[in-house]
Amino acid sequence: MTQPAAINPATDPLDADRHEPLPQQEQRFRAPARFGHAPTSITPLGWDPRNPHFRNHYPLVSLPTQIIERVPLGHPESHEPNRLIWGDNLHIMRQLPTNSIDLIYIDPPFFSGRNYNVIWGDNNELRSFNDIWEGGLDGYLIWLNARLYEMKRLLKPTGSIYVHCDWHASHYIKVELDKIFGFQNFQNEIVWHYETGGASKKRFSRKHDIIFWYTKDSQKWTFNGGDVKVPRTSKAMQRAQNPKGARIAAEDTHKNPNDVLIIQQMNPMAVERIGYPTQKPEELLERIILASSNKGDVVADFFIGGGTTAAVAQRLNRRFIAGDQSRFAVSVTAERLKQQAMTRGVADAPIPDFTVEQWGIYEAEGLEQMTPAEFREFVLACYDARVPSNDAGIHGYKGTRARVPVWVGPPSQRNPVTAEEVAEFAQAIAALERYSGDEGLRDGIMLAWGFGPDAVTAAQELRERQQVTLAFVRLDQVRIDSPQFRQHIAAQSTERGDYSAFLTFVEPPGVSFETQRLQPLHYEFNAADSRSYNADGAIISVQWDFDYNGRTFRAARRPWKERAALETQHTFSRAGKFTVACQIQDDKGGQGMFSRPVEVK
Repeated sequence: MTQPAAINPATDPLDADRHEPLPQQEQRFRAPARFGHAPTSITPLGWDPRNPHFRNHYPLVSLPTQIIERVPLGHPESHEPNRLIWGDNLHIMRQLPTNSIDLIYIDPPFFSGRNYNVIWGDNNELRSFNDIWEGGLDGYLIWLNARLYEMKRLLKPTGSIYVHCDWHASHYIKVELDKIFGFQNFQNEIVWHYETGGASKKRFSRKHDIIFWYTKDSQKWTFNGGDVKVPRTSKAMQRAQNPKGARIAAEDTHKNPNDVLIIQQMNPMAVERIGYPTQKPEELLERIILASSNKGDVVADFFIGGGTTAAVAQRLNRRFIAGDQSRFAVSVTAERLKQQAMTRGVADAPIPDFTVEQWGIYEAEGLEQMTPAEFREFVLACYDARVPSNDAGIHGYKGTRARVPVWVGPPSQRNPVTAEEVAEFAQAIAALERYSGDEGLRDGIMLAWGFGPDAVTAAQELRERQQVTLAFVRLDQVRIDSPQFRQHIAAQSTERGDYSAFLTFVEPPGVSFETQRLQPLHYEFNAADSRSYNADGAIISVQWDFDYNGRTFRAARRPWKERAALETQHTFSRAGKFTVACQIQDDKGGQGMFSRPVEVK
């Protein structure tokens, strides 16, 4: 069942007494006078001490997440699930608790060009990348610094962060990391070397990426050297046999790896390859996760892309929080995690379930599945209202001073508000203790999917009547899917971010398909009649499950170039009854699925 997530926007983890201090390291950035003029900034680009958390560039937007699916992988419902979240990672991180993550690995967009970084092509991703590139290199670093600052807050005292980048901006990123985490907390500049890729005729071929490793603390952190040891060279072991010159024990056949990791890119036929253009090999993430976390620790990746970090964390019995600004990236990662649990499994422990969640863009159809109490809590959080303690007939209050009463309608879009509900809410307002003996103006706000004609008339009559019991009650009726409902969000837009797209509701695409038998066991499926029901929406991704179990959709692996193929063919392993399902995403964030039985002959 769809339900509100555990995040509670009312509990702001960014209160003034919980700011993450910048490291004290003035001398590190102050050049001696004899060197002439040199940059001496000791604070990250974009930092304003009067407005912490980079809110001068990115105002705080507190919204709940919507759980659209809980994928059962074997753990009972009582266990806390792992989390896979679609939405703007800065605002998601701002709502996560301080000191809650053991290890963060990120592979953010490289400062290498717009076209290179746009992978999936849905609207949310395109909007995000437009924000990233606004203002050139300084704008890119401010965008990254705001997120790195939150990551530092989220890390536990013994936690680590690995930041993956390339030659375009690694030197600039290193300077900003020093300012945020402290040079004293810098542990390694790791070179990931690989042989694949194009060769250059004009310069040395670029065959490596850079990964910066910082810790939250300079004295204590997690490092499991024994879990990532590599064999010593034969020459070193020969010296170990010489009693005169031996500096290592003969049985000490392995050592900690050095800071150059020679790990090849995946070959085209690798089992783990999903077709994601910048997909990182699992071996690389395995080395990092084994070294800097323990079983049961929380690993996070807020630029999940093709899902490698989450997949490796799941396989190594770590918990994970993963996110991306692309709806399709989250969908691909979810399918990868399901496939891994089904085919490769996880050693030594049952696999925790994981939730698929959305932040800022919500599935209206899913919200209808909530209980009235869950729906009220969700809507009040979206509207930045607070739940009262025990005021009958009133669901919440808007504002901290005026405290305007708020009422929330039913989850179903097919049940508009009635005149009776208007009257009951007005009576509840009139009965409030603070209005006792007061015949002044009393405001109220009704939030609902829709209002019946009689309800609109009743609210208008309240404004015109002057009876003592209902005197001067003025009710605003606000549709949940209207610009007025999200006005408080859009008003926070700045030159570095347009928030008008946040807090919107999407409909699932209409999905259907036809089936044609081409030859024994071989069938063609055509979903060309499927379409998006969201304004200006376009289908960007199609997945097929040719043996759907009726509960958990598990996509068949398709080539990358076929990710939006509405027509496909499949050869079944045997004759008999199968259920075939088609799942589609559009570029507005809507996702829909349709299944039908197929008698395979």
